Amino acid sequence: MTAYRVLDLAKTYTFSQYFDLPFLPDEILGDLGHRLIQDTLTLPRFEGELELLDRLSATLYRNTHRVSLLSETARREAIIAPMLLEVCDRLGIKLSIEYAVRVSDWLKGPLDYYMQNGRDLLVIEAKQSDLSKGFTQLAAELIALSQWTKTDAPVIYGAVTTGEIWKFGMIDRGDRLIVEDRHLYLLDRDLETIVRSLLGALSSGS
Repeated sequence: MTAYRVLDLAKTYTFSQYFDLPFLPDEILGDLGHRLIQDTLTLPRFEGELELLDRLSATLYRNTHRVSLLSETARREAIIAPMLLEVCDRLGIKLSIEYAVRVSDWLKGPLDYYMQNGRDLLVIEAKQSDLSKGFTQLAAELIALSQWTKTDAPVIYGAVTTGEIWKFGMIDRGDRLIVEDRHLYLLDRDLETIVRSLLGALSSGS
C-alpha cells in the first residue's frame, strides 16, 4: 500500500469507474483498505456429475458460430449468460443481472452477474476485453460484496471474463486480502474446469 491516497475523498466512485482510473491496482485497493497479491489459486471444484456439459458445449458452439462477437453485448448474451444460467439451473438458484449495491460513496453500482447459494459468486465482463483493468473493477466489487452480503463464508470468489478468457480471484474477508489468480482459463480448452469452478465456488461444502 502507498503512504498517500489516490482516491479523492471529495469524490464518489462507481464500480465501473475503477476500470478507468490510471492508478496501480494495489494503490486503489489500498485506499479501499485491502491488500492485493497475485498467486496461483486452487479453485474450489464441483466433483458431481455434469450432465449439462454436452448441452452447454453445443449451445456455445452454435452461439459463437452464429453471432459476431464484436461487442460486449454480443459476448454477454452469446457466451457469459448461457454459461451462468446453466450453473444456476444445476444448483436451482437465481441469476441476478445488474444487481444494484451501495455500500459507500466509493463502493456502489450494479454487479454484472451475482449468484448466491449459501456462498456468493460474482462474475463481471471485462470492458474492452481488458482483463487487467477488469480485475481492478472485480476487486472493488468483491470488497463491496464482502460488506454487503449476509453470508459468513470466509472467502468470496469472483471472475472477470471476456467470454472466451476467464480470470478468477477471491477475497479473504478476515485478512482483507484480494488474491488475483495468475492462471487464465480459455473457453475452448477449459470449459469443464471453468464450470466446475463456478459450481464449486457456490457450493456450501466447498
